[in-house]
Amino acid sequence: MKTMQADYHRLQNFVASVFESIGTPESQAQLAAEVLVSADARGIDSHGVARLAGYIRLFDHGRLNPNPQIAIVHETPSTAVIDGDKGLGLVVAPRAMEIACEKANLAGTGWVAVRNSNHFGIAGYHAMKALDHEMIGWAMTHAAPLVTPTFSRERLLGTNPIAIAIPAQTEPPFVADFASTAVAYGKLEILQRKGLDTPDGWVQDADGNPCNDAFAIKNGGALLPLGGDREHGSHKGYALGAMVDILSGVLSGANFGPWVPPFATAGFMSAGESVGIGTGHFLGAMRVDSFRPAEEFKYDMDKWIQRFRSAEAVDGKQVIIPGDPERILEAERKSMGIPLLEPVVADLKALSKRFNLPFSIA
Repeated sequence: MKTMQADYHRLQNFVASVFESIGTPESQAQLAAEVLVSADARGIDSHGVARLAGYIRLFDHGRLNPNPQIAIVHETPSTAVIDGDKGLGLVVAPRAMEIACEKANLAGTGWVAVRNSNHFGIAGYHAMKALDHEMIGWAMTHAAPLVTPTFSRERLLGTNPIAIAIPAQTEPPFVADFASTAVAYGKLEILQRKGLDTPDGWVQDADGNPCNDAFAIKNGGALLPLGGDREHGSHKGYALGAMVDILSGVLSGANFGPWVPPFATAGFMSAGESVGIGTGHFLGAMRVDSFRPAEEFKYDMDKWIQRFRSAEAVDGKQVIIPGDPERILEAERKSMGIPLLEPVVADLKALSKRFNLPFSIA
């Protein structure tokens, strides 16, 4: 399938103009665009501008407030719960991380649970914001129920990603950002656009049988937890997803489990029954010097990274540190451009036409 090379800054400005067109204040629109395009830059195309049309569909269905009044509704010196007022998770989550860092400055660690939000993009972006404060950052969120617990035919959990960002001294930071499922749903969307089947262990059909259908979700099937099946550790992926759901939903007062409202994807739009308020997230910041002198820690992190990176590898491969591939690709794509598949370009052109915006992203 053909691709179009988009300029990083022009693409970000176009995305911001789309958000402004639905009433998002300029500063929030620029932030939302930065979060979204950062996914494409880091090679996580499933969570980048391919999702832009989905946010607009949320707005069209009254599920997205383009100008939210984000508020703390409960707090202690080291914790808070914030209500996102149905805002863009791309804006709500960065505010939550700001609060977590502020509390960590005072108390050593800061933890913020979020309710009444929407899809927040890639978890890694939010975790990495703590690095600016010489802190360890955590970010996680639950999502619409597309995933079966081990041995289940019912979809009860989302892809529920977890991210952690850890600073080092001279080495790049350690950044792990991963779904608790075998794969994120957006990867299925990419395969659907390319007309390809899924690898083994990604999905099951409506009867609970393993399959390779990229459209399995739309046909009543489900994503599988990380591990794929019990023999390969799917119970661990199930447990990780459940932990994220409880911290993001049950703890915050958001919806949880099968009641998490869907993003505008997979053909689903109705929020359905509710047991809480909107979508939830959970973010944290840990001040390194709350545990030991920061310079000593970062020196040891350098040693850790260098030792693991130099590990004897198999078949001429190289052992990588979590965050390496994304960091390298980000530098390349910011310089050389971001490849966009034809269906994504078509969606962006449709938005430019709808909002009468110039389509100049190359």
